[in-house]
Amino acid sequence: MTQTDEEIHTTVRAAYARVAVTSSSCCAPDPTALGYHPEELADLPDEAVMGLGCGNPVALADIEEGDTVLDLGSGGGIDVFLAARKTGAAGRVIGVDMTPEMLQRAEVNAGRLGLDNVEFRRGLIEELPVADASVDVTISNCVINLAPDKRRVFAEVLRVLRPGGRLVVSDIVTDGPLPESVTDDPAAWASCVAGALPRDEYLDAMRAAGLTDVDVLKQDGSGPLFSITVRAMKPPAPERSV
Repeated sequence: MTQTDEEIHTTVRAAYARVAVTSSSCCAPDPTALGYHPEELADLPDEAVMGLGCGNPVALADIEEGDTVLDLGSGGGIDVFLAARKTGAAGRVIGVDMTPEMLQRAEVNAGRLGLDNVEFRRGLIEELPVADASVDVTISNCVINLAPDKRRVFAEVLRVLRPGGRLVVSDIVTDGPLPESVTDDPAAWASCVAGALPRDEYLDAMRAAGLTDVDVLKQDGSGPLFSITVRAMKPPAPERSV
């Protein structure tokens, strides 16, 4: 039986609430295996480094000083904090997560770091609590696969990006369709399996939302499940005729 979007959200939220409290991860326990360097993690709280990702989108996002950055599914805050170093005091980083326990964990971590250029907001990544055209860079790390409606997520990304802004996302994809026995399994949704799309379908969902210049920057593995890091752009504003 196919699950509703709300049932999937409830399952995923409950699973990650447990992770936030217990710190047990279904993903890589060693962040260096995901592309993080030990020196960039050295001064982060251990509670922020949870091993929940499948890449390091911050490293490939070309974030500049003064940028406004949005992290979809910010978890304990690791990528928010790394991005905040790059934006500096003139920039801002917003983390959005649907799990209250994760948000609480991230806010405690931000307090330990003494950061005043970050904030965390509760919300679905299909309904971002972010103003139109207010973000320079959107990042996400192994989260969009958990959303039942990927096209809606990418449409929201397009909405909140400024013209010429970009998305850099690391995520899990497949080399072909998954069987219904997997996609209908609640536990498989929460473990980043059941919601994974075939690679080309994932990229096409970005294009269908209106994102352009879709480019796979990195691929780790070859299937049936593997991770990719992708960059896509919001088209620049059309030039005004004189």
